[in-house]
Amino acid sequence: MKNKMMKYFLALVPISLLAFFGLQSFSHNNSTLSGADYKFAADDLQPTATQKKVENLVTEILSNYHYRRVPLNDSLSSKIFDNYIKELDFNKMNFTAADIADFEKFRFQLDDQLKNGELTAAYQIYNVFRNRAKERFAFVASVLSKPVDFKTDETYTPDREKASWAKSKEELDNIWRKAVKSTLLDWKISGKADTSAIKDLRERYKRTEKYFDKTKSEDVFQQFMNSFTESVDPHTTYFIPKTASSFNQEMAQSFEGIGATLRNEGDYVMIVDCIVGGPAFRSKLLNPKDRIVAVAQGDDKPYQDIVGWFTDDAVKLIKGPKNTVVRLKILSSDAPIGSVPKEVRLVREKIKLEDGTAKKEVLNFNRDGREFKLGLITIPLFYRDAEGARNGEQGYKSTTADVKKYLNELKAEKVDGVIVDLRNNGGGFLNEAVSLTGLFISQGPVVQRRQSDGEINVENDRDPSITYDGPVTVLVNRFSASASEIFAGAIQDYKRGLVIGEQTYGKGTVQSLVDLDRFLKGEPEGVGQLKITMEKFYRVTGSSTQHKGVTPDIEFPSSFSASEFGESSQPSALPWDMIASTKYSPTTDVNEQAVVKLKALYQDRLKTDADLKKLVADINYIKKAKEKKTISLQEDKRHKEIDDQKKKNLADLGDELTSATEKEPEKAPTDSTSIAQAKLKILKERRSKDTYLKESERILTDFILLNPATPQIKLSNVDKKK
Repeated sequence: MKNKMMKYFLALVPISLLAFFGLQSFSHNNSTLSGADYKFAADDLQPTATQKKVENLVTEILSNYHYRRVPLNDSLSSKIFDNYIKELDFNKMNFTAADIADFEKFRFQLDDQLKNGELTAAYQIYNVFRNRAKERFAFVASVLSKPVDFKTDETYTPDREKASWAKSKEELDNIWRKAVKSTLLDWKISGKADTSAIKDLRERYKRTEKYFDKTKSEDVFQQFMNSFTESVDPHTTYFIPKTASSFNQEMAQSFEGIGATLRNEGDYVMIVDCIVGGPAFRSKLLNPKDRIVAVAQGDDKPYQDIVGWFTDDAVKLIKGPKNTVVRLKILSSDAPIGSVPKEVRLVREKIKLEDGTAKKEVLNFNRDGREFKLGLITIPLFYRDAEGARNGEQGYKSTTADVKKYLNELKAEKVDGVIVDLRNNGGGFLNEAVSLTGLFISQGPVVQRRQSDGEINVENDRDPSITYDGPVTVLVNRFSASASEIFAGAIQDYKRGLVIGEQTYGKGTVQSLVDLDRFLKGEPEGVGQLKITMEKFYRVTGSSTQHKGVTPDIEFPSSFSASEFGESSQPSALPWDMIASTKYSPTTDVNEQAVVKLKALYQDRLKTDADLKKLVADINYIKKAKEKKTISLQEDKRHKEIDDQKKKNLADLGDELTSATEKEPEKAPTDSTSIAQAKLKILKERRSKDTYLKESERILTDFILLNPATPQIKLSNVDKKK
């Protein structure tokens, strides 16, 4: 009975199963807790009666229906405690060691408070945090009222996540003094006058303080509840009512201009993801965890600093009329400490559904005198017209339908092989990943789904026909996730094609959305939603896609480390494991000997090909630069640090501009406008060059030439791209 209901639960919404089994009563009893007698000050933020009921409800759901079924005990309480402190003060810029020592009394109480619908500890900690923040704002004002000495030879460590807590208020004062000085120094070097810099920084902190004062009890509640949910699993999240509404509606409208989803991370507005088909996505210049530090309108308006802004206010500045220009200053997610923000120019537009669908292209490639035609199919996400599918409409829009059409067209054009590009594809409809796999294999299992009770369901391709049986490579990167990993993993397991690129994200879990209003009706505040992990994915071999993702047959160099990006960077991520393999029949299209040969050819090119050598050099530069944790606060030294970085970033641009000038000196740009236009043209051309894709073409060509059925041409690393 339970298994049947679990299937029903997953097919529809979690509400049905939860209601069927009947959760415990959500009344709470505060009298058993030491926090019951705590008296909040008049200006403290305090929990509401509704929040206490929601806390109890969420605790019941996670304890009984989350995939992991983690017991709510002292061990989990300790993790929640650490997460909450980190959520409030991740850079250790407000609390002191004494504050943390005082909070330690709550470390093993949070599990009991969660069970009893008690929020005293969460709000006590927050109110101390708020008071400490107010002290910091007052201190910054005092620093900005005095002259700043840029000649003293001292350093500053911007990233304090792994640092020790300041032992005293005086030590914290010194950290903040250096933080203020660092900002003023960078602005000074960029050409901003001292008086203007001080004025702008003073306004930044006044604005931050004003935003801070707008924080409401529900915001504190969400922070604490997510410290709880994320201790269980990084993809389980609680949404307060206003955030739940944004999750489904307002977010998509708010970020329509550039096509990016944003959220606050500390003092920064951070990019969560780029909406497929939007300007940000197509630019290939923005990635998750990039931080926006300033925004400018058009090509000539000055930048507005947005550090310390709320996301909603930043959005008002970023969005705008269609076909207008917005410029962003971005601190890249993989940028070393003390990096100079890069500038990204985007043209706002309305995001169109068709911009996010699969695309086809034919690539012409010349190899030792022989012409190759390669098909490129780019799939930004796994989409499906769910309503059309439910209604049985003929020709409803889907990934599989579009790709099938493209494959037939490519066969008619007699391509020699196909590249399926899944880079930055975050997933989508599971059934599309299954049916898409079916275009390349005969019928058979594609992915296994395991529920929390251990029941395993297998998703099969039941169509014996194969749309395309030629050579295939699947190109992935660190941001290929979920359904992308299912498709790539199946192609690899069936030995149907080569997977090349970076290790994928490693998201092998399934979430369902629970509307909590169904259980707590009549509450005056609304109660929000819970996104909860219910299942886990496994490949046909029995190996989970969770945590490890898909390891390419040929792995490209990457600046995105597993410890910083992807599932393996999340401490609470569900572990990798294995279940029994399914019965499936691999093809003979790829064998171990061929992969070894292809890897050797690729390794040779890494040493000789100019583009690959530059790529490796750039990645090594970034990795080495990221090892540096401090920056100089002495003007001459900091000036040199910034100049060296700018030279590195602009060296290629300058070379290209100089080269173009030398070839056609009569067309050399002389005025600043012409130079700017020339640089924009060069930058556009540079973005069109894709080292990873070029190497994918070489590997696919190598693969084709290794096929006994292919007329033999001596394999070499000399090729010519048309």
